[in-house]
Amino acid sequence: MRAIRGATTVRENTVEAMREAVTELLDELQTRNCLHPNEILSVTFSVTRDLDAIFPAAIARSRPFWDTVPMLDVQQMYVQGSLERCIRFLIHAQLPTSFPVQHIYLQKAKNLRPDWSLPQSLHPSQSAVETKV
Repeated sequence: MRAIRGATTVRENTVEAMREAVTELLDELQTRNCLHPNEILSVTFSVTRDLDAIFPAAIARSRPFWDTVPMLDVQQMYVQGSLERCIRFLIHAQLPTSFPVQHIYLQKAKNLRPDWSLPQSLHPSQSAVETKV
């Protein structure tokens, strides 16, 4: 079992903006990790207190094959001066331990983990040529 972290920010507290941000985040998750939803054991989404237009899990459940993934939405602890309009996830997936996990940090959330916001080790099915394009 492997854990994958990720986060993004939303431009405004609307269903449309949150749907766009969560979709981009999960698309990147699946692409960079060659991950299929049937490999996901669980997902916990957290949102900052300024986001309440829709549950991120509701957005995820509308994706193909995500409707059976156990998901939970929680509110991120507020810390004065912390990043606003932020959606985070912690995903547990059944992946080989030799698999190089790609943590996904997008938009302003790149500042949360600058070391993880850059492309990380290649998945064995990817070549160096593919990533340079």
